[in-house]
Formats: sequence, C-alpha cells, structure tokens
Amino acid sequence: MSAATTLPTEAEVLDLLRGVIDPELGADVVDLGMARGATVDRDGAVTVTLALTTAGCPLRAQLQNDVKARVGSAPGVSSVHIEWTEMTPEQKAHAMGRARWHAAETAPPTAVPLSARVLAVSSGKGGVGKSSVTVNLAVALAAEGRAVGVLDADIGGFSIPRMLGLEGRLAGAPGERKIVPHAKAVGRGRLEVVSMGLLAEREDAALMWRGLMQNRAVQHFLEDVRWGELDDLLIDMPPGTGDVGMGLARMLPRAEVLIVTTPARAAQQVAARAADMARKTHLRVAGVVENMSSFTCDHGTSYALFGEGGGAALAEEIGAPLLASIPLEPAVAAGGDAGTPVALGAGPAADAFRDLARRLVDAAPPSELMAGCSARMLERAEAALGPKG
Repeated sequence: MSAATTLPTEAEVLDLLRGVIDPELGADVVDLGMARGATVDRDGAVTVTLALTTAGCPLRAQLQNDVKARVGSAPGVSSVHIEWTEMTPEQKAHAMGRARWHAAETAPPTAVPLSARVLAVSSGKGGVGKSSVTVNLAVALAAEGRAVGVLDADIGGFSIPRMLGLEGRLAGAPGERKIVPHAKAVGRGRLEVVSMGLLAEREDAALMWRGLMQNRAVQHFLEDVRWGELDDLLIDMPPGTGDVGMGLARMLPRAEVLIVTTPARAAQQVAARAADMARKTHLRVAGVVENMSSFTCDHGTSYALFGEGGGAALAEEIGAPLLASIPLEPAVAAGGDAGTPVALGAGPAADAFRDLARRLVDAAPPSELMAGCSARMLERAEAALGPKG
C-alpha cells in the first residue's frame, strides 16, 4: 500500500454500508441497525460486524456480496471480512419499525383518512367465508357507533353489494372528480361502500381483467373516492397472494391483515401463505378468525363438519392471536343472500361477530416490532418483548 494512501475510518466504512439495501425490508443495513460496527487494520483489512434477524437468513450470501463490493471499492482497503451475529428481539423490533417507517414515507398519497384503522380481510384461498366475515364485522363495528368504510377489492369476484343489500351505481361528486361511496346507516353508525359490483352493468357479468387492471381499480378506490371521516376501513381482499395484495401493501403500508380460515387443517396451511405475504410486505397481522367452526343442531349437539383446530393451529404457527371462532349457522348464508347480515340479529354467530368487533375496537395500537429474516416471525418477537409499558 502506498504511503500516500489514506485508510478509511470506521465512520466512513459505515457511510459506505448505507449503500447496502436489505432487499426485503427496503432500507439500508445501517438504518436498520444491522451494521453493528467496523474496524480497519493498518494493512487495509476491514472487518464489518453484521447482525442478521436470524442466523439462517437466506439473504446472507447477497448481503455478503454487497458489503464486500461497497467496502472493498474504497481506497486503501485490501480485504473485507464479515463477522456475523444475530439480532436480539429489541434490535429486530427496531429494524421492523424502520422498515415500516420507510414504507410509509415512500407510499403514494390516498384519500383514506389517517383517522381510519385499515384492516385487510384476507385468506389463502376462496370458499372460507372471507366476504361474509368482512360484511358482518363491518355492520357489527357500525352498530357500535363507528363510521366504517368497506372497500371490495375482490374486483372480479365482488359480492359485497348483495350481502349488504345495496343497489344502484356509484355516482360522481358534483364539481369534483371523485366517486361518492354508497352510504348506509347501521344502528348508531354508518357504512360507506365501494365495489365493482356498484359499477358493473350486471351482477352476473364476468369481469375478465388481468392483475394489473385489477390493481389499478383498487388504486382508484383508494385515491379517487370521497371517503368521509372513518374510524375503520375494511378491505375485502381477493383470495390468494397476487397482484392486488402486493399493490395494497405498497399503497397502504399502515394496513393490518385479518386472516380468515376454516377449521380444516388443509385450509390452515393455505391461509398461512396469506400471513407470510403480509409479513414479507411489512404489514402487521392483526389476528386470525376461524369461520364455520362448528354446527349446533336444535337438540344442542355440536358437529365439527369442517374439522376442528385449524384456527388455533394457524394462530400458534404464525404467532398471532385467534380473535374469533364463528359458528356455522344457516342464518349467516341466508342473511348474506337477503342483504341483512346476521350480525344485525341474534344467535351465536351474531354474538361472535359482535365480540370480534369489540375486541378489535379495544385492541391496543399496533406496535412497530419485527422478527424473522423477512418479518415472518414478527408476532413471536412481540410476544417475547411483552406489552409496552
């Protein structure tokens, strides 16, 4: 090494590491707290200490290559060595907080009021009653005196208008390029609803749009609807883990995800994918709802027609609370067909939906914690830390 060559300082090495971006969390390793320090020997050998969220992180090789490329390009550096360590739960919490902050800072503006808690009702597959849960939870929340928006993001499979008894097309706001949602009074509260079912010519018309077009429609519902002051916005998501889910995470990074499953273990495994997608896109999983949990006949005997234990098993697997088990009742389907959700009436299912609504209203604000290589173990870190004091 030439005598004229100046070795980089530790601070300069850390500045170079700001160019190393964690590809899943979308922020640099210094801001995330992953770069724990650096030393520079007289011969130009640099040692960087890098903390991973988990020791088996599959991104380790990519991070190693990026660190060596960035630091190794500095004048005077003869070699780069990385010492690996693992984050504590507190450090993981900080990393997820920074990742969510970064996502929020880069999110596009929407018309959804900041006062609204956003809940994306999701599932890994169709047929688990996701739309039924959305509708009944919405009216249960409204009956508590809350202003609730309902956004039907299942563009090609819309069912919200029929289940809420809504008819007629959405109209534009006078004098402005905004869509006015359908409004419906429920008890002491109100609903504001948008859906492609309120724009389509016929309910039975097939809407054959590719993922990009469906994502664009959801974007319009977020940006071009004149939402009122809302306490809650419930989004009925399409099944699976496709374009609409990824687009929503980009447009509304503050959204939380409510996972709906049935008691069947097969449904549980599929629903776990929805939770995995939520965490890969930095969205918090609010909890699990087990739908169609059991059927009780007139004689009081309960039958687990769709199996049992799937909701609890899923909640344990993903480290999120089981918020409700909704019993299987003919009145749920009948209410959806008639446009009179069962949560407005009486019975075990109605009671379960109202209890779910109260639990969500009473829930503490979401924490900004993180765990797992790509946030898959978020809730387990939160549990390890316990409640914030």
